[in-house]
Amino acid sequence: SAEAVRDRIREMIENEESRDILSDDRIVSLLTADGVNIARRTVAKYREAMRIPSSVERRRLKAGV
Repeated sequence: SAEAVRDRIREMIENEESRDILSDDRIVSLLTADGVNIARRTVAKYREAMRIPSSVERRRLKAGV
């Protein structure tokens, strides 16, 4: 379900390494490998709805810039 996918995306982002920030494309690849068929735009929409910054913004935040 959509809620389960959102939970997986949130979990992936919370567990990412500061030197290995996941892009929306990379999240799509990881989910596809697990059998979840999802578009990058959908990942971006879910991420924004959960108020999670983009990979560029997260990289900046985790770098402390």
